[in-house]
Amino acid sequence: MPKKKTPRKTTSRQRTTSLRKKTTAKTTRRTTPAAVRERIQEYLQELKVSLPDEELDEILSASEQSQTSYLEFLQRVLSGPANRRRENGIARRIRQAGFRNESMLENFNWKFNAASIDRAQIEQLATGGFVRRGDNLVFVGQSGLGKSHLIQAIGRSCCVHGYRARYQTSAELLSKLGQSLADGTTPKVVRQYSRYDLLLIDEFGFDKLEREDFPHASSLLYKVIDSRTERSTALVTNIDFDAWGEYLGDPPLAMAFLDRVVDGAQIVKFRGQSYRAHRAQKPSGDK
Repeated sequence: MPKKKTPRKTTSRQRTTSLRKKTTAKTTRRTTPAAVRERIQEYLQELKVSLPDEELDEILSASEQSQTSYLEFLQRVLSGPANRRRENGIARRIRQAGFRNESMLENFNWKFNAASIDRAQIEQLATGGFVRRGDNLVFVGQSGLGKSHLIQAIGRSCCVHGYRARYQTSAELLSKLGQSLADGTTPKVVRQYSRYDLLLIDEFGFDKLEREDFPHASSLLYKVIDSRTERSTALVTNIDFDAWGEYLGDPPLAMAFLDRVVDGAQIVKFRGQSYRAHRAQKPSGDK
């Protein structure tokens, strides 16, 4: 007669594994969709990711109806908060840049002086490539040709591309530097200006430097420029380079200033008819 098989004894490890599986199964069955949703929100809050309840509900509903993959579901969950953070960052950089006007390339009159303003060149500058390379940018030309509009539009676009910019007129910059002499904060102010990815100085040369108000204006301005040797500075001026010595009142310093700003810079020379003068000459009924 065949021998009966002796039943195998269950080891303690096998019993523990079996118990763990049963416990996990029970836990899984007890985890309701509402509990999972609540847990997801807890995780998002822990990660400091803002996702409103109604937005999560919409994502869950859409995913259930379309039977999306796990990766697609994760992409939907993260895309909203990521885009909002990006937009908030752009808005913050633009606000901190201190632009005088809401100038953009889209609202610039490209038809006026079209023969002398290279739109493709300006749009290329607006990509921020020159900032990434640490190149300087100089706009030279008479007043009323749109230099200020375009330099602010370029700065705004650079903010969109993630760069920290600061816009100031030459007079504003000199005033702040002059005040820093009085309270002994000049090194701190110079360091502050040195940290921006892009410093835009507008209206350089519009007025003669007031020696009484800013006796050290030229040297202070040079300190700022010299501190930015590895970062981009954009300068807008209505005076040619050979007149900088007279404007700054110190020819040797002007040469050093030119060397720091112009050497290796992208120089855009503006020519044409003054847009402001053209508008002023229009009859009141014209637009």
